[in-house]
Amino acid sequence: MVGTVVSDKMDKTVVVRVERLVQDPRYKKYIRRYSRFMAHDENNDCKLGDSVRIIEHRPLSKRKRWKVQETVAKATGG
Repeated sequence: MVGTVVSDKMDKTVVVRVERLVQDPRYKKYIRRYSRFMAHDENNDCKLGDSVRIIEHRPLSKRKRWKVQETVAKATGG
């Protein structure tokens, strides 16, 4: 899955927000739905706003079951 880093305050952990489009059953319009995943970032490379690819991994803590595979795009500007 590809998502955006929304928090990098923890050590070796980032929070990634993944967006998906869901069609409304009645009005047939598409709605954005978001899921947040805690992912393991071994070298603390990810920064706020980066686009990253995450993969499923064995449980590393109570809520962390994902691992950052690669950084797709770095955050732009400030």
